[in-house]
Amino acid sequence: MANLQTTMPSLKLNDGHSIPMLGFGTGTAWYKRSEGGLDRDLIDAIKTSLKLGYYHQDCAEVYCTEQEVGIAIKESSVPREKLFVTTKVYRELNDIEGSLKASLKKLQLDYVDLYLIHSPFKFKSDEELQQAWATMESLREAGLAKSIGVSNYLPQHLEKLMKTAKVTPACNQIEFHPYLQHGPLLDVHKKLGIATAAYGPLTAVSKARPGPVDDLYAKLAKKYAVTESEIALRWCIDQDVVAITTSGKEQRMSDYMRALAFKLNPAEIKEIKELGEEKHFRGFWKAQFAEDDRS
Repeated sequence: MANLQTTMPSLKLNDGHSIPMLGFGTGTAWYKRSEGGLDRDLIDAIKTSLKLGYYHQDCAEVYCTEQEVGIAIKESSVPREKLFVTTKVYRELNDIEGSLKASLKKLQLDYVDLYLIHSPFKFKSDEELQQAWATMESLREAGLAKSIGVSNYLPQHLEKLMKTAKVTPACNQIEFHPYLQHGPLLDVHKKLGIATAAYGPLTAVSKARPGPVDDLYAKLAKKYAVTESEIALRWCIDQDVVAITTSGKEQRMSDYMRALAFKLNPAEIKEIKELGEEKHFRGFWKAQFAEDDRS
């Protein structure tokens, strides 16, 4: 197996900052319904991830895991300049500044590297969506967030945002895997210079079996001496899509890092893409995306 990349690659954002291509997520399995009560298992998992080099940590106000991220970072003593911390606002869209300051307090940080509006679905009008983005721009200007972006936005949401935006979103974090490839949306990202980050990149392996990519994943895993999960992560990375994944097991976290040590060839990337288009599967936000389910 070719050892092409053993250090964490990064993607240059449209604002000049860089985002690590592989991130450790604290949503999904770690999600808590309310604040209060520390999850020591999560703190330990984050510390393990940091030890292994997952300096890109992804959290959100609605996950109720920011406190654990903050404690793990402090206990790990990782220099701030090595970290890339993402969080998101969901509940407090009428007070985005207050929400970010509350998040920073829990994270024990002076700023986040990337701050995202978690979804467009709670906005009642185009004006609300646009005003929220203007607030995000002011938070970037104030230095509370190095980069600002969105999550779960579709082309129509980006179009509305860009009508009044002074700053183009640096990133749109979306569910992305072979069964949900967002062709038209990624075209918009490319046109506007917006980076794509993927949550649920392992969906074809973990949630959507059986499916048309199963046999190819197995074949490629054997070829590159990795697991199918690493093939799924590499498929994202090879398309300049940042991959956010998670685990509570050190061995699995370590295995995921092997996705940095090989590269799929263009024919393999294309074959996964074409087989993936034979099936549609959405694992998250199903009700909210009901009207645009093929997007």
